[in-house]
Amino acid sequence: MPRAYLGLGTNLGDRHANLTAAVAALAATGTVTRTSRRYETAPVGFMQQPRFLNQVVELDTALAPLDLFHAVKRVEDEMGRTGTFRNGPRLIDIDILLYDDVALNTPVLTIPHPRLTHRAFVLRPLAELIDHVQTTPIVELLKRVHDQDATAVAHQ
Repeated sequence: MPRAYLGLGTNLGDRHANLTAAVAALAATGTVTRTSRRYETAPVGFMQQPRFLNQVVELDTALAPLDLFHAVKRVEDEMGRTGTFRNGPRLIDIDILLYDDVALNTPVLTIPHPRLTHRAFVLRPLAELIDHVQTTPIVELLKRVHDQDATAVAHQ
């Protein structure tokens, strides 16, 4: 069964509850096999907003990449995510980071996620679940983003 890695982020409301609810809802798209710790991170782009909690989920799914994308967007909608602006505050954000060894570039979905190698809030939790992105070790990618704020936090 294909394996996907999903990045989850939230900075509105009860952030821990939002992540817990998202992980539970993702069970409808496949089997959540592992989750990373949660990381508190500074916002990117638009700075006048609350800090984020981020987590990565490992998911075994029978859904094809585009079907998984649409299922993930339904989870966001059902949880109450509303459209804001790029890098704005959000109740929940779920991105497909990786999907097996698939490389895909469509108008709605790019795999691997185009910014995953530039963001500590994705790489740190992803490193708990895998050791490389394509052929590049995550430890090498983390050296490139060493100055970005991403601190593991305890579940509450």
